[in-house]
Amino acid sequence: MGKRGKKYAAASQGINRTRAYNIEEALKMAVDTSYAKFDETVDIAVRLGVDPRHADQMVRGSVMLPNGTGKEVKVLVFAKGEKEKEASEAGADFVGNDEFIEKIKGGWLGFDKAVATPDMMGAVGRIGKILGPRGLMPNAKTGTVTFDVAQAVKELKAGKIDFRVERAGIVHAPLGKVSFGVEKLLENLASFLDTIVRLKPASSKGTYLKGISISATMGPGIKIDPAYVKTILK
Repeated sequence: MGKRGKKYAAASQGINRTRAYNIEEALKMAVDTSYAKFDETVDIAVRLGVDPRHADQMVRGSVMLPNGTGKEVKVLVFAKGEKEKEASEAGADFVGNDEFIEKIKGGWLGFDKAVATPDMMGAVGRIGKILGPRGLMPNAKTGTVTFDVAQAVKELKAGKIDFRVERAGIVHAPLGKVSFGVEKLLENLASFLDTIVRLKPASSKGTYLKGISISATMGPGIKIDPAYVKTILK
């Protein structure tokens, strides 16, 4: 690991790396130790007691963060006919079909999220090897393969995020910007963890929430005691 800078070292001084904090404490520390000149994102990492190699233990879903992510999301919609008009009126940044498939084949990836109507998925599947590894492939489980393209676009623009457990059993997600303050970040965190808990696979045995940590983009990781999660769940 490369040598950390002076600002990082200063931000880390008040954090006990061996201690797990309560949720409000951890969020306050993440906000207070932010030192970058830009508005940093506060991210969460949750280690789950699942084995993603087994299909029945795959944790995947989406959640609407009540305060959004603080990031402008560029949405591409694959659709035809009336659905193109519907997507445009809902605020989609890019709308079309085959022309965008060809652009993506040529290396264009100027969007953050993609939505597709079910009748377009055969064509979109041809670029699955490009979109899939980047987390850009529309998926029915996250509501991005739908004929209700207007609703999908509005949700993505408003702060809906997708998440998926990684091979190591960890789920990563953004909670919002440092400028949100502790209260709004807490509301987003509660919605995210509530969804994670509700998605616990029936085949997952033992401790489900094994570890939680948060950090600002440039800041140190701060551990949260999973025992405090039940105090904020809906």
